[in-house]
Order: sequence, then C-alpha cells, then structure tokens
Amino acid sequence: MDSENQQRYQPSIALACLPVGNIHFSGCRNQCNSRNDSTDHSASEILKLLRSGQVLMVNSRRRNGLILYKGFHAEFAGPGAAVGSFYDRDCDWALPVGNLSLLTPETHEERQKAYLIRRQWIRLIKQITEKSQPQQRVQKILEQFEQYFDSQTVSQIPDEAFARLVGVLPQTANTVRSAARILEDID
Repeated sequence: MDSENQQRYQPSIALACLPVGNIHFSGCRNQCNSRNDSTDHSASEILKLLRSGQVLMVNSRRRNGLILYKGFHAEFAGPGAAVGSFYDRDCDWALPVGNLSLLTPETHEERQKAYLIRRQWIRLIKQITEKSQPQQRVQKILEQFEQYFDSQTVSQIPDEAFARLVGVLPQTANTVRSAARILEDID
C-alpha cells in the first residue's frame, strides 16, 4: 500500500518543491510590495501555476502551505488542500509557507478530498475571525501557525499576511507579535 501511495504522489510540481522555508522576508513585515528577488521568483511561478486553471493540492505529507492574497483578504491552503483551478484565479500573490510541495491529484476522489480539506482550512480561519477583538484574532492565528510550523518559519511570515488572514490591520499584527516576543524574552 505504501509503494502504491508513493507512486501516486510522484508527479509533484518540481518548481513548487523549492525549499522556501529559509527565505528571509527583508522589508516585508509592513508592506507586501517590498519582497526580495528569490521570493518574487518562486511566488510568481507559483502564481502562474495557480492561474493556469489546473487543480493542484498542497502535499499532505509535509508541513507546508500557501497564503493566498486575494483582494483585501488572504486565505490559507494547508496540507491536503486544493489550490488553483477556479478557486484561485483571482489570487494576487502566493506566499509559500514551509517547504512547499504541490501535487497533481490523480483521481476524482483525491480531487474531491482536496476540495473538502480546503474548505476545512477556510472554516478554521472563519472561526478565528469570529472573535470580536482584533488582538484576539491575531493571537489565535499565531497560535494555530505555531502549533503546526516551527517558530523560525512563523517568524518569517509577514505581519500583513496574518493581518489579511484574520481581517485586522498589519499594525495590529505587528503589535501582538512584538508583545509576544517581549514576553518570550522575559521567560
């Protein structure tokens, strides 16, 4: 059974398997437009894939995902989630999180499962945004990401990405993150 799964997951998108967890987002904490060149290249290539109309899914066997910037908000597509196709044609920017790997679902069942998982990720973010206080929303999304990704990966995600995910200003995300760092230093 394992060899059958390995064969099914072999056709991963080579470009999207670039190790992106170590990219330093210099100057990207407060403005989405100031990205470094290596981030621009991989993210713009991923964006082309998303807009191609092809259904892809985030590899469920890795701690990885995509933050998809859309208009005035962002969505997170975590492990197992479908990306691309009609879902993401309106995507303005794609921010890879972790060591991103995108796969092509081989069967209708895999595609259906990936769509269901994408919907679960959307519901998780929706639950977080239902908190009334902006600081609580930022704190909760940070807790969710820190439970799943290592602290170095989470620290590289810009404030604007977290802010767009939960519907707050980037300054609010920055304030909550700064307070958390101060508390960590005290401990």
